Amino acid sequence: MTLRSEYLPPARALLACLLIACPPAWAGDGPAAEIDVLREELRQMRADYESRIADLEARLDAAEQADGRSAGTGSEQPPAPSGYEAVIPQSAQTVTLARDSSFNPAIGVTFQGQAWAYDQDPEDYFIPGFPLGGEAGPAAEGLSLAETEITVSANVDDKFTAMLTMPVVVEDGEVVVELEEAWVETLALPGGMALRMGRMFSDIGYLNKRHFHSWDFADQPLVYQVFLGSQYIDDGLQFRWLAPTDFYLELGAELLRGDRYPAAGAANSGLGSKTLFARTGGDIGFSNSWQFGLSWLTADAVDRESGGEDDPLLFSGTTDLFIADFVWKWAPNGNSKQRNFKFQAEYLWRNEDGSYTTPDSPAGPWDLDQSGWYAQAIYQPFPRWRFGARVEQLSGDTPGPEWLDTPLYPQGGDPRRYSLMADWSNSEFSRLRFQYNHDRASLEDDNQFGLQYIFSIGAHGAHTF
Repeated sequence: MTLRSEYLPPARALLACLLIACPPAWAGDGPAAEIDVLREELRQMRADYESRIADLEARLDAAEQADGRSAGTGSEQPPAPSGYEAVIPQSAQTVTLARDSSFNPAIGVTFQGQAWAYDQDPEDYFIPGFPLGGEAGPAAEGLSLAETEITVSANVDDKFTAMLTMPVVVEDGEVVVELEEAWVETLALPGGMALRMGRMFSDIGYLNKRHFHSWDFADQPLVYQVFLGSQYIDDGLQFRWLAPTDFYLELGAELLRGDRYPAAGAANSGLGSKTLFARTGGDIGFSNSWQFGLSWLTADAVDRESGGEDDPLLFSGTTDLFIADFVWKWAPNGNSKQRNFKFQAEYLWRNEDGSYTTPDSPAGPWDLDQSGWYAQAIYQPFPRWRFGARVEQLSGDTPGPEWLDTPLYPQGGDPRRYSLMADWSNSEFSRLRFQYNHDRASLEDDNQFGLQYIFSIGAHGAHTF
């Protein structure tokens, strides 16, 4: 690395000065011991400089790409330190995916598998008063193959970049290839603006846009499963604007088809969902950084299914969802390779106004407020190992007595779940994880034990903050 030589001479000069200035102390305490201490401090300084230089180079590359001044020569963002995310601005995420060759696709594959054991039968799992839809619910019991994710990305030309993500899953013993993401995004709009077109993860909240393999736990929080069907993906347009401020400030809006949970039926002539989001953040010294976001989703649904597959509940009406999210990260002197800490929390509130149809009754009016939150902390005390804890809760209004004895009527106290996690990463491309959940959301308490592996080959874009 060419920059390394610019930093090493000052370190050697420091060592020389210490050798000249401190002979009397060494004479009494042992010269060899003091020299070993200074050599170790010098080694740590070199490691810290190299890590910070690598981070600065990655950020410079991302900025040059965003400004349209770099043709690019690599297939992905430089690897993040082991066990931690690379921190880049959200607006730079999509322009660092195909840097080896401007027009040749970068291809990556992520392999994921899991094994789960439950006290209760996961096939009978449901949360009274909070029917599950979309992809929500516990993973299959026993050994199973999770998503095998194939990603293809490249710059279309000097004005556009594109990305395709296809998970390969096994459903009822059959191999199914799904289309998770397929979008094109602008590279050269002025003033920090960007436009994305196609199928995408909505940018609401903090967790929604993150791929399965980048989660800190093996499953989504209950509030995401209940309110968003695990994750909201849809077809449409996304506009983002990165403000030219000294601190990070991004505003965005989406116009989506409304064909996926919590929407359904592509209402309003295929313009069934709209979102707005804003996030800001910054650094506090060299060791701390933070981000705060607010999001709003309004979605129209026509016969949206939730609950059991054989006898689903059907909802037609409007969902308004508000999300507040907060993230705090700490790493000593900005070097996350050795130690780091991450705290994140989200609060979601929704109102659903329309009508529900249950298997045993005709449609009835429905207007209810519900909310939920989670908070989690992840700590890496030394390289490769991370430990985490998560707590979460759901709450809401109680519907009228006409909904008694239906899945829409809550029973007992507010649903809760507590989780513990430990994972080991040999590099940024491999991870093994153990997780334990104590679930108090369903009718009976459930102890859930999970093992997970995640391995990536080929190109792999850097994660956002």
